Amino acid sequence: MSKRPDNLETLHIALELLRRIPRGSKISAPELREQLQQAGLARDLRTIQRQLEMLTKHFGIERDDSSRPFGYRWSPAAKPLLQPNLTEQEALLLALAEQHLRNLLPANLMKSMNGFFSQARSKIGPHTNAQREREWLSKVRVVSETQPLLPPKIRPGVFDEVSSALYANRWLQVDYQNANGKRSLKEVMPLGLAQQGPRLYLVCRYADHENERSLALHRMFSASVMAHTFVRPKDFDLKQYDDDGRFGFGEGERISVTFRIDKLAGRHLLETPLSTDQQVVELKNTYEITATVVDSEVFWRWVRGFGELVTLLEREDLP
Repeated sequence: MSKRPDNLETLHIALELLRRIPRGSKISAPELREQLQQAGLARDLRTIQRQLEMLTKHFGIERDDSSRPFGYRWSPAAKPLLQPNLTEQEALLLALAEQHLRNLLPANLMKSMNGFFSQARSKIGPHTNAQREREWLSKVRVVSETQPLLPPKIRPGVFDEVSSALYANRWLQVDYQNANGKRSLKEVMPLGLAQQGPRLYLVCRYADHENERSLALHRMFSASVMAHTFVRPKDFDLKQYDDDGRFGFGEGERISVTFRIDKLAGRHLLETPLSTDQQVVELKNTYEITATVVDSEVFWRWVRGFGELVTLLEREDLP
C-alpha cells in the first residue's frame, strides 16, 4: 500500500511530460522541469531525466543527443496519445489559425500549440485524402490593412511569468524599460493581457497606485511571480479600458468631429463607419463626415495619415 501514492505520482508526472513534449521543435529536460514547476509540480532535474529515459523506451519519443542538454520530441510517425483525433474540418481550422497567428504572436507562445498544429498538418497533408481541405488553405488569406510588421522578441520566461501571475491574481515584479529608455524594477498588479497588432501588452497597476498602465512585454527584461496575492479590483474592466481608447493613448474622453474627406480616400467610411451615429453628407468631390469618437492619439494619427485629403471642420468635447 505504501507504494501506491508513489506509483500514481510517477504516472502523473509521465502524463504531464508526454503532454508537453512537442512534435516539431525539441524541448530539453530543464525546460520541461521549468514548465512542471510553473504548473505546481516541482521536481528535481534528475527525476525528470529518468522519466524521459523511460518514455523514450516505451513511447514514440525521440532524443537528440548531439548536444547538451538533450532535446526531446515526438516522432513524426508516432500516433497522438493525449491529443484529440481531429476531423478534417477541425484540422483545417487549426491550420488556418496557425497561418494567421504565426506573424502575430512570438514564437514562444506558438510553441505551446505545436502538438495540435503538427497533428492538423498531418491530418490534411499531401499523403491524405483531404484534398478539398488542403486546397482551401491556398484559397483564403488574412490581409493586414497596414504595413505588416514582424512581432518584437519577448525574452525567454517573460510571457510564462506574466500569464501565471495574471491567472493566479499574484503580484508581479518586472524589470522594465519604457519607450524613453528608462529602466526600473517595479511591482505591478496584473489585470489583463491584450494584443495590439504584433505586440502584447500587460494592463496593470503599480503598487500604491490606482490608475492603470499598459506595459509592452517585449520591453520587459525579466518578470517574476511574487508570493502574495491580490483581490482583483471590481472597478476594472478590460473591455471598457479598450473602449475608452486607452490602448490608443486616450483617456476615455469622447468628442464629436466633423471633417471633409476626398471621395476616393473616404469611400470606405460608407461601408465601415467610425461610429454608430456617423452621418455622411455627399458633396461634389468630398464626403462630409460627422461622428462621435474617442479622443486618442491613434484617431488623430489616422486623420493625419490622409494629409491634404482631409479638412477638419469642427471638434466638440462631449459631456
